[in-house]
Amino acid sequence: MYKAYLIDLDGTAYHGTKVVKETLEFVGKLHQNNIPYLFLTNNSTKTPEMVAHHLEGFGYPVKPEQVYTSAMATAEYIHDEAPTAAVYAIGETGLLEALKAKGLTLLEKGAGADYVAIGLDREITYDKLGEACFGVRKGAKLIVTNGDKALPTENGLMPGNGSLAAVVSVSTGVEPVIIGKPHAPIMEKALELLGFPASEVAVIGDNYHTDILGGLNQGVPSIFIEGGVSTREEVEFQFHPPTHILKDLSEWDI
Repeated sequence: MYKAYLIDLDGTAYHGTKVVKETLEFVGKLHQNNIPYLFLTNNSTKTPEMVAHHLEGFGYPVKPEQVYTSAMATAEYIHDEAPTAAVYAIGETGLLEALKAKGLTLLEKGAGADYVAIGLDREITYDKLGEACFGVRKGAKLIVTNGDKALPTENGLMPGNGSLAAVVSVSTGVEPVIIGKPHAPIMEKALELLGFPASEVAVIGDNYHTDILGGLNQGVPSIFIEGGVSTREEVEFQFHPPTHILKDLSEWDI
């Protein structure tokens, strides 16, 4: 029915350390039939090579160029606006490497930055947040890789990137540009990579508020699958429900 697919990771391709068998089989069929697909994630901590390696461990047929992260979308967003920008970044390997790959200058201090970019940093410090605030107060544009408030872990929910970035936003009074799902920048870039119009692509995910809304906001048909963040009951009664609601991808025929 669709010519290409955008596929979420945690909750859709796998649950923690357990693969979602039906999604694995579905992606195998896409691969066998040469139907384009792109794994799309709000996780900014990993490079596409790291994500692809992780997915390969579950058995997914995937190359790094079939992975698109909020870190990559953030770097492209900044580069499109200002190719020679200086950036003060809070984040892990995925964000830092994405910014470097676009030729952007990374600063050690917030003052003098054209942009402050914030991605999840599990070694966040008060000083890092302070430097971000200094930069924004001096005129740097505040960019956040994703607004996820909570991060699922095996031990429960931990603070997500949106919660950490809120410290800078609240302190400075500046609203950030948010790049990741459900916002437009990551969806627009992902569609460009696939090379198909929105109506011919489907986004697959388990989270109504990121995956499904990301599709709805950009006119991309959406396929919701159960077993992750959102429940069937929750999505069925939304004012704008997903295009398709499935138990899992064994119910979907390509």
